[in-house]
Order: sequence, then structure tokens, then C-alpha cells
Amino acid sequence: MACRITELVIDCVEPQRLGEFWCEVLGYVEIGWDGDDLEIGPPGVGFGGPQPTLVFSRSDEPRRGKLPLHIDVNATDRDQDAELARLLAAGARKVDIGQTGEESWHVLADPEGNEFCLLRARVEAV
Repeated sequence: MACRITELVIDCVEPQRLGEFWCEVLGYVEIGWDGDDLEIGPPGVGFGGPQPTLVFSRSDEPRRGKLPLHIDVNATDRDQDAELARLLAAGARKVDIGQTGEESWHVLADPEGNEFCLLRARVEAV
């Protein structure tokens, strides 16, 4: 028997703001609140489905440096350039971490500065 990732917990200052951003990026919906923590996930599935839910956990502690984990995303219904434009319109911003310009991915940050990458390949929606 193996384990499966069912949720990712992200400490943040504004759970509502990040939840709205990531709902837009991933096509997720708000599942619910537990105190100051907001959980989002795939519509009609919620916790325990094939895709992990995201929990935005309210924290006033300042972030110290780069997170040791980041999220990679791939478009499901458009090419990388169109998806990049959609993510930037949703509130992402480009981040320079020393890329050469030859990479096949884009490094972005969410509204609280958490880095994530938009990869080139298109994948099937789950």
C-alpha cells in the first residue's frame, strides 16, 4: 500500500485572496473554511479525489527566504503563451530567479510572492 498526496497546506497572510487566485488558476472551487484556513479543490470532488486540495492557512509569521517547495502547472486547453497571458491577468507576475531565457517554462509568483512554474506541455484535464 502506498500513500497519496491529498492536500497541500500553504501558510499565507490572506487566505481569501490566495484561494481566489488559485481557484482561477486551477479551476478549483472553495470547499470550506476551518477557522482562518480556507480549503479549495476540484468542483464536485473535494477532498480525497484524484487531485490534491489546497489549504491556505492564515499565518502572521514572516516568510523567511525561498520556499523549499513550489508548484508546477501545465495548461489543459490552450498553448503555453495563451495560458501565460491568462495567469498574468489573474494576478500572477513574472519572477527572475536567474533564468537564461532558454528555459521551456516560465517562473511566476502568486499574489503573495510564492513561486510557481508554468511548464510547456499541455496535459489532459482530470
